[in-house]
Amino acid sequence: MIHKVAAFYQFAALPDYRALREPLRAFCAGLALKGSVLLAQEGINGTIAGGPEAIDAFVHELAHGALFGGRLNNLELKFSTAAAMPFGRLKVRLKKEIVTLGDETADPTRQVGTYVEAAEWNALIAAPDTLVLDTRNAFEVAMGTFDGAVDPGIRSFGQFKDFTAKQLDPAKHRRIAMFCTGGIRCEKASAHLLARGFAEVYHLKGGILKYLEEVPEAQSRWRGECFVFDERVALGHGLRERGLREQEVGHDRDE
Repeated sequence: MIHKVAAFYQFAALPDYRALREPLRAFCAGLALKGSVLLAQEGINGTIAGGPEAIDAFVHELAHGALFGGRLNNLELKFSTAAAMPFGRLKVRLKKEIVTLGDETADPTRQVGTYVEAAEWNALIAAPDTLVLDTRNAFEVAMGTFDGAVDPGIRSFGQFKDFTAKQLDPAKHRRIAMFCTGGIRCEKASAHLLARGFAEVYHLKGGILKYLEEVPEAQSRWRGECFVFDERVALGHGLRERGLREQEVGHDRDE
C-alpha cells in the first residue's frame, strides 16, 4: 500500500489551541492517520501519513471544517508518498511555539522576509552579493545543502539567534537568502533578522521539499539528500525516498 504524506504548517492565532488537541487527535485517529502534529497559540505544524482519501479528508477539515473555523485558510502544504507507513504512532502535542526559536519579537504574522518561488531560487542564490544561509541543524546540512550555502553549525533551531548575533552584520550582509526543509523555520528566522535591522531577507517558499518537487534535477543547485523527520529519513529530487529508517538515525523533530 502506498501511503500519502502531508507536511503542513500555518502561523495563525489559535488562543483555544489546548481545547483543540483532543478533537483533532480523535479526528486523526478516526481516519487511521499516524504522524506528529504540534499545536500552539501561534499556529499548527505537522506531518501526517495515511491512505490518500484519509489525508484528503484531514486537509479539508483543517482548511474548511468546523474544528478550526476557517482560521487555517492559508496552509503551506506539501504532499509526498511512502512505500511503508513512515510513522509508528499518532502524536498531537501542545507547544509554546510550533517551531522553537525563543524570540518573542519574531512574529511571522506581522512581518516575514520576501518569499521566493522554487523556479526563481537559482538566480537569487547565484548572485554574487547574496549570502545563502541554511537555517537547519548541522546533521541535516551534512546530508545535503545548496551550493555555496553557509552552515550555521547549530544543533537545534533555537541556537540560530545566537549564530546571527555573532556572525551576521546588517551593515555587511545586505542581502540574505535562507532556506529550510519546508519553510517554517525561515518564517521565524526571517522575522528575527528583519527585527534586527537586516535590509533584504529572502526565503525559499515551501522550502527544500518544494524545490526538489518542482525543479528538474538537471537544473538543480541542490547537492545531496534532504533529511525529513520520519522513517523515510531522506528525500531526493521528485521527493523520492532515500536513506535508512529514523530509528537508525535518531534525531528529534525540529520542523
